[in-house]
Amino acid sequence: QVQLVESGGGLVQAGGSLRLSCAASGSFLKLLVMAWYRQASGKQRELVATITSAGITNYADSVKGRFTISRDNAKNTVYLQMNSLKYEDTAVYYCQARVLPAPSLAYWGQGTQVTVSS
Repeated sequence: QVQLVESGGGLVQAGGSLRLSCAASGSFLKLLVMAWYRQASGKQRELVATITSAGITNYADSVKGRFTISRDNAKNTVYLQMNSLKYEDTAVYYCQARVLPAPSLAYWGQGTQVTVSS
């Protein structure tokens, strides 16, 4: 089993910044791809950013240039630095991880609320 615990959400004004963290624990050999998703009220969950174990990153077009995903493999933690936040970034943000020895399974955190006031 793998547990993911997110933190760092909150209320921020438009144009502000927040940093999300997601710490993984439990029984696994290695963390593989880690990702951040978000789900706004009444909308489907969408992919925000991914990062491989080698540090290769990918972003949704809507956040490119504003968000940065990073990870600390020694701490089994992934981060999402969010700058120039917009009202439309308001959502619950979820961390996802895939691990060895079962890379086909996706583990999810409980989510953290990010609210951007206009």
